[in-house]
Amino acid sequence: MRVTQMMLSTNSLKHINQGYNRLANLQDQLSTGKRITKASQDPVVAMKGMRYRSQVNEVQQFQRNLREVYGWMDAADSALDEATQTVQRIRELATQASNDTYESTQRENIAKEIKQLREHLESLANTKNSNKYIFNGTNTTKAPVINTSEMDQDHTQLFDEGAAVDHIDSFNLTYAGQTFRHVGEKEGALIFQDVKQMESVSIDDDDFDQKAIQLHVSAEGNVTFSSPNPAKDSNEPITQTLRQEDVVISNRNSVSANTQKVEIELMKGVTIPVNIDASKVFSTALFGDIIRLEKALENSALDGGDLTGYIDDMFGHIDHLVSERAELGARINRVEMIENRLMEQDVFAKRIMSDNEDVDLEKVIIDLTTQESIHRAALAVGARLIQPSLLDFLR
Repeated sequence: MRVTQMMLSTNSLKHINQGYNRLANLQDQLSTGKRITKASQDPVVAMKGMRYRSQVNEVQQFQRNLREVYGWMDAADSALDEATQTVQRIRELATQASNDTYESTQRENIAKEIKQLREHLESLANTKNSNKYIFNGTNTTKAPVINTSEMDQDHTQLFDEGAAVDHIDSFNLTYAGQTFRHVGEKEGALIFQDVKQMESVSIDDDDFDQKAIQLHVSAEGNVTFSSPNPAKDSNEPITQTLRQEDVVISNRNSVSANTQKVEIELMKGVTIPVNIDASKVFSTALFGDIIRLEKALENSALDGGDLTGYIDDMFGHIDHLVSERAELGARINRVEMIENRLMEQDVFAKRIMSDNEDVDLEKVIIDLTTQESIHRAALAVGARLIQPSLLDFLR
């Protein structure tokens, strides 16, 4: 076969062009740090890269969710801490006022401070995080507590009108840390039952009077408190006659009862509730008991012994606050453990993605240097092979 000058020139240019392509690929790898810049260069690497990158993005989204969780929990923990201190201060003032050396004017002044503390608790209950109310379950756009000063002013006609009150099912009664709702009438008296018992004890049960914690409001406006007798051999409940002003009447909507959990996903299939059950801390019972204490301090007819029961009520509310905060702290500890695990997963996922996509820079530099030498040699060989033609002499 005869080898012509044209064949030598064509082959030489073809090999030089291939060298340029290899140089271009190596330069792309060196400048981007990636093995490929187009899926067509290596479909297998491209498909694996998409899967690994999706995994990295998922872990990073969970890490962003963590910031939201910490925002909710830190705000809730801070509010609960301050609320605990506030209720402790109210208990201290109640203890101080129970001393019979205090005059009625001094107790009225204490009542004024307690009112300010109650309003501070109200502001804590309406705490926001990222413009969301954190103590109202999933209803984060509505304040959970309205003006508590109006809690005992809407339905005072209960004691005057009795069963004739047409909206009796729209309000609660509060006494001694318990919230009561209307469940029926009996012998001319209105029956209000502790809401915590309503699922387990019904007014239709034969042993309702023995088991139910209830308030009776007679047609004359007399209020009687009834609770089960702890004695095993007694079927007669313990009863106690109350003063009307010692029972706080409030609209059911004055304090929200939304107990739904706000859950955020922190790992695949793992969700953590970030809010607390506010009905256990910022409840109608809490604000009602504080209002009861204020009214008792303003009543000059009461002595120190009559104020002792209010101290025990505050102890109960402090226990609820501490219990909820402890439960929140346990969840924070779990979130911190999840955060550590996500950090490990982030490192692991990025390492796998790097092994799949990133190039070995030392190897690429060596390959680039080698390809440059080959390219220069190809140019030199091409210059020797392509001899001058007749046209070069005719010029």
